[in-house]
Amino acid sequence: MSPRPPTPGWLRPGLTLSGAAREFFRHPSPKALVPAAATAVAARLALGRWTRRDAAVAAGIVAAEPFVEWIVHVGVLHWRPRTVNGRRIDPLLSRKHRAHHRDPRDAELVFVPMPVVGRVIAGIVVLNAAVLRERRQAMTGIATSLTALAVYEWTHFLIHSSYRPRHAPYRAAWRSHRLHHFRNERYWFGVVTPLSDQALGTYPAKDDVPTSSTVKTLGIEEEPLPA
Repeated sequence: MSPRPPTPGWLRPGLTLSGAAREFFRHPSPKALVPAAATAVAARLALGRWTRRDAAVAAGIVAAEPFVEWIVHVGVLHWRPRTVNGRRIDPLLSRKHRAHHRDPRDAELVFVPMPVVGRVIAGIVVLNAAVLRERRQAMTGIATSLTALAVYEWTHFLIHSSYRPRHAPYRAAWRSHRLHHFRNERYWFGVVTPLSDQALGTYPAKDDVPTSSTVKTLGIEEEPLPA
């Protein structure tokens, strides 16, 4: 009988925040996102001359983040493959997310795939520069957006780790996301905060919805992703 493989560090009992951070930065996505966010913040600080419009830009992005997260989770991550004009439409993010539901303990599937990370960073830069034409405000938007994405990655990783919540806001996010994975995949789409679920009607009491038989597969039977 072969020996059981050792428990990964991020899943070991008694994980501390500092231990979780060390595990977090062993993965490619945080190594790209966190420096990108830090660089954008430093660049904005160097530009100086803060205005009320900067505050409005940052506040607007922070307020929109839970709803952007909800829309991406529902519309992209839970996308059902379909064929259009003989071509199968099944984005990488969708395939990776289905694999993540099948095995929530696989650390590599917790993070945004690296081919997507680069495109998202570039998209954030281009979108903010196009919408917020003034240089300082555009950099405020870029810094806030990248920081929000890095916070999402950290929160998602922490929820799936063995670290246990100690404070109410994180406890609410932890419980909500766990219900999404282990109770019913049709509800509790928020990760950083359940605010969007509460506003959009996808935050029921646990006992008000049945345990889903497709919570692991999202209703799509397929072969696992290749290693």
